[in-house]
Amino acid sequence: MDNQFIEELRWRGMIHDYMPGLEEHLNGDSRAAYVGFDPTADSLHIGNLVSILMLRHFQIQGHKPIALVGGATGMIGDPSGKSNERNLLEEKTLKYNQDAIQKQLSRFLDFDAKEGRSAEIVNNYDWMKSFSFIDFIRDVGKHITVNYMMAKDSVKKRLSSDSSEGMSFTEFTYQLVQGFDFWHLYKNYDCSLQMGGSDQWGNITTGTELIRRIGSGKGFALTCPLITKADGTKFGKTEQGNVWLDRNRTSPYKFYQYWLNSSDVDAENFIKIFTFLDQETVEQLIEQHRTAPHMRILQQRLADEITILVHSQEDLDNAKQASQLLFGKSTTEYLRALDVETLLDVFEGVPQAQIQRDELDQGLDMIAALSAKTGFLSSNGDARRELKQNSISVNKNKVSADFVIGTQDLIQDRYILIQRGKKNYFLIEIV
Repeated sequence: MDNQFIEELRWRGMIHDYMPGLEEHLNGDSRAAYVGFDPTADSLHIGNLVSILMLRHFQIQGHKPIALVGGATGMIGDPSGKSNERNLLEEKTLKYNQDAIQKQLSRFLDFDAKEGRSAEIVNNYDWMKSFSFIDFIRDVGKHITVNYMMAKDSVKKRLSSDSSEGMSFTEFTYQLVQGFDFWHLYKNYDCSLQMGGSDQWGNITTGTELIRRIGSGKGFALTCPLITKADGTKFGKTEQGNVWLDRNRTSPYKFYQYWLNSSDVDAENFIKIFTFLDQETVEQLIEQHRTAPHMRILQQRLADEITILVHSQEDLDNAKQASQLLFGKSTTEYLRALDVETLLDVFEGVPQAQIQRDELDQGLDMIAALSAKTGFLSSNGDARRELKQNSISVNKNKVSADFVIGTQDLIQDRYILIQRGKKNYFLIEIV
């Protein structure tokens, strides 16, 4: 098989390191590779997307992707990149999280492909749950020396850190458990490659060592860079926390906005990593963007492509239309049809006030709505002046001083949007 997998990842900037001989190995028959996903939440986030897309590229190039959900390793906790031991989750929570993650992964990988390329999802709890401690240390632990395990960066950093409380035996053995996963998949699924972030190199190579020592076989490792942002802030984080793939945790609107707000430098990197646009198209977009950066061509195309990939074309269309609300280009009809979650996302940070429902039932005059009842404007005089100048809108409709707000003006039976000029908004919540 003429394989372009490594070359595809290389131009996209998705390779940090890989073991010698991998390119030749992939140029033979169709191979199987796996990536492990931590089920500590009921959704993956955009930090996981690089690994997911590596599996997708692998499948596109004619190979078999395996997604491992760490039901067993999730009970232990990976020390890589961590300064403290984390809380362990109970089995019921882990099972719920695993099911949710499996559903997400099915959006990116083809589980019905032909010719042995069909994706599979496995759970390491299935083969670890009946493994006794004595069996494990006898059959697995004896093959890896403590010296070898102590030499791993993830271990050395934890033990040498001034702020560290040390490392428990539980976390110390994590690399052995992950290494056994690779051996198990190598033996039972003919899986010869494990991929992951660069912080996983030590854990992955422990697996290749077990394959060599237990089965006299050859396993390979490939890692991608940990994504960083040019301004030094953490990729995939906002003030509200992680940017999740689950729409109930991060709405499609916020998801779209995250990518749309990328810096120029980041957008050039992200459009290679997080889209499936070919190299020629990406290079043309970068050139167009550099010629007219104020047009934000890269950011717009990036946000479009990845929102469709993770959510849908309909979600992208809705996110774009919702974005127009802040720039005065949307309609009253669209505003009224907007769901509450997106409405609150769009107008996050906009001043708000609450008004009792019985007051609205009696009708709320515009002077009171602008000043005494909300404090949007500082006085009745300011309210009258703005109304006279025709600069006040209710739910995107211009209104005059004699307009009375009633229950018929409610958005989703709960909100009213007031606007002064083009950019000053105020949200009234009816309680």
